[in-house]
Amino acid sequence: MNKIALILLSLVLAQCSTQSKTEQAQESNNTAKGEITSSNSSDVIAIKNFHYFTIPTLDEQSTLKMSDYKGKKILIVNVASKCGFTPQYEGLQKLNELHGDKVQIIGFPCNQFLGQEPGGKEEIAAFCQKNYGVTFPITTKIDVKGSSQNEIYTWLTNKETNELEEYKVTWNFNKFLVDENGKFIKYYGSKVEPMGKELLADILK
Repeated sequence: MNKIALILLSLVLAQCSTQSKTEQAQESNNTAKGEITSSNSSDVIAIKNFHYFTIPTLDEQSTLKMSDYKGKKILIVNVASKCGFTPQYEGLQKLNELHGDKVQIIGFPCNQFLGQEPGGKEEIAAFCQKNYGVTFPITTKIDVKGSSQNEIYTWLTNKETNELEEYKVTWNFNKFLVDENGKFIKYYGSKVEPMGKELLADILK
């Protein structure tokens, strides 16, 4: 009986080891594909190119793949509907219309700054369309700071991944610019206008 028990135990341990190796291989494969399977900071730090990331759209019916925007810059903006900077939607839309061939604008709704994005996905979509005729992509609502910070913002604000500086998202309509090859270029505060000289010059370089 003891010999049988030992044999069974050995088989179980072998199976567990095989499953563990399989899971590790799958995780490695996901990372290679750019599929982040967890918000663990070590997973994000392993990613060196912004084009690896994906995120659900505002209606959560499809997925935005950053790799689809290879060849042009990407402007990432944390947006809100009830902020003093909300009129920047107009400039963002104008930038999209005039220079959409050079830069992909993506809005990331966030409710972390005085609750200035309280609405659900339908309300946010209706607000953007009715007031500013927004045609650039808007993502699902996320956290841009804190313990539940979205992976994309972990990557953007971490020196180990953006390879420039440590950043904090200080308010709505902060902006991050990524180049055509998925490398981080620059951070801009809320007061930097979408059609302002500083940002426009960096986009049109």
